[in-house]
Amino acid sequence: MLEEIDTKSVIEANTTITLTTAAADAVKNILTERNLEGYALRVYVAGGGCCGVNFGMALDNNIREVDTTYEMHGVQVVVDEASIDYLRGASIDFVNDPVRGAGFAVDSPLANSGGGCSCGSEGSSGGCGGGSCSCNN
Repeated sequence: MLEEIDTKSVIEANTTITLTTAAADAVKNILTERNLEGYALRVYVAGGGCCGVNFGMALDNNIREVDTTYEMHGVQVVVDEASIDYLRGASIDFVNDPVRGAGFAVDSPLANSGGGCSCGSEGSSGGCGGGSCSCNN
């Protein structure tokens, strides 16, 4: 008899998002500052934009069975089923640009061909700056 495998809990190497240590440290600092124990970093596609798709990030404690979850550098990362196809092989970094300020930068090879999406963290209630993404061409 074939045994059924829970594919949502099995993360293949090509489905993971790389979270740099700088990004993980930034997320952990935000979680600590806001006293958000048990929250994860949710990364998702937030619709189309000038450079392909826009990415969103939020701190979330509502993890569903259909979500893909894993831990990297001490941060739980959550991706919904519709967004995972755009985020395979993506990298999330936290950068401090003197011109644009500090924020998260998402670079996904499957989402566009011109570069990544940079999300400012200022003025946000949940992590990524509410649609303030820009292209990194």
